[in-house]
Amino acid sequence: QVQLAESGGGLVQAGDSLRLSCAVSGRTLSSLAMGWFRQAPGKEREFVAGITRDTKITYYADSVKGRFTVSRDNGRNTVYLQMNSLKPEDTAVYYCAAGRSSTASLKMGAVDSWGKGTLVTVSL
Repeated sequence: QVQLAESGGGLVQAGDSLRLSCAVSGRTLSSLAMGWFRQAPGKEREFVAGITRDTKITYYADSVKGRFTVSRDNGRNTVYLQMNSLKPEDTAVYYCAAGRSSTASLKMGAVDSWGKGTLVTVSL
């Protein structure tokens, strides 16, 4: 059973940066497609970023391209989301996601395991 534990959320001002971490246990990280989703108040959960097992390909939602960077350290069993130039519309609970299929499939919702989420609040 894969377990995911997010950390790094908090309250920041617009323009600030945050780095989220996702600690993975129960399975070797290199065997998993990984990504981040978010859910804002009153909205559906949406894909934010994904990264392939070999780190060679990354995917991003249009709303975060150029500002967010997803990465992974398979040796440390940890996935990261570096968020720069944060905007109030980035306010949401951010979830780490793992999938046994491809990252492209994970992007479309083929998620096998979810973390409990970490709250990011961006104020003006």
